[in-house]
Amino acid sequence: MARVILIGLGTTAESAFESLIERFEVIGVVRKVDGGGSEKDPVARRARQLGVPLFFDTSRRGIQRVVSEATPDCVVVSSYSSLLERETITACPFINVHYGPLPKYRGMAALNWAILNHEPSTAITVHAMVEGMDAGPILYQQLIPIGADDTVLDLVNRLNELQRRHLGDAVARLLAGDTGVAQDEADATYTCNRMPQDGEIDWSAPTRDVYALVRALPRPFPGAFTYLGGRRLIVWRATPVLAPRLYVGRVPGRVVAVSKADGTVDVLTGDGVMRLHEVQIEGAEPAAPSTLVTSVRTTLGLSTSEMLERLQALERQVAELTRALREMTSHVQMHGS
Repeated sequence: MARVILIGLGTTAESAFESLIERFEVIGVVRKVDGGGSEKDPVARRARQLGVPLFFDTSRRGIQRVVSEATPDCVVVSSYSSLLERETITACPFINVHYGPLPKYRGMAALNWAILNHEPSTAITVHAMVEGMDAGPILYQQLIPIGADDTVLDLVNRLNELQRRHLGDAVARLLAGDTGVAQDEADATYTCNRMPQDGEIDWSAPTRDVYALVRALPRPFPGAFTYLGGRRLIVWRATPVLAPRLYVGRVPGRVVAVSKADGTVDVLTGDGVMRLHEVQIEGAEPAAPSTLVTSVRTTLGLSTSEMLERLQALERQVAELTRALREMTSHVQMHGS
């Protein structure tokens, strides 16, 4: 039985582990776990149940050390955010699982970007690793549609199931001599990594774009966000209002309806209305939007005039503190002399 190591940092690792354990001797799992091995982590818990060693050093040097010492027949990578060195990936066959339709969407956050770009579909791709980002011949690929209301978690769940069913077979075929199908470099596209600040809502954008941003960033992602009274307001759930009123006097971000009955708040976008269902102000618990936004005079987001007013208020506070400090210094000097 072939000896395999799994490198998996994210939520895809659980189904990858289950697929591999059915076909191979899994001799180690490289995974960063809170506290070095929390029982709350499903992958760590399952590995312990089966007596599979856990390795918590997920650095490239740490992985190189594990591969060198364990001498596996194959290493499978399912959710790892760094490019491994050539000397590591040539020590034995390396296979990568990418949730994206390679050679398109190489890079990080491929599923998030697929939703943001209104793609009709995405894919799971299992490929042999070579030098370069998500390069190497494809061993298995399966497209799935992206529904109009799908969140990134919906896509992850569906792709995880495909991984559980097909990853083991792809690894077995590679070890049996299957060289896969080469990627066409002429078709390659790439994605930027996403930072938390990239989730800010532009209320002047079309409704479909605002909705896509919310669907692309549910928990455990940082969330799409706006501002309320200068404080960050995360929008966890929102849906477009179907057949809304036609506003010919439109201020994007302006609240146009507050429902105490169902807790929702309606906000103007660049071309329609978004209904907020669940929000969270920074430092507080998630809440019904109508408990935080109570007036149709409210405009979400940061305007230039609001930022200027806040800057001027801050300058006044600094001036008052400076004057008070000077008076205190003068008083001390007078009594000290």
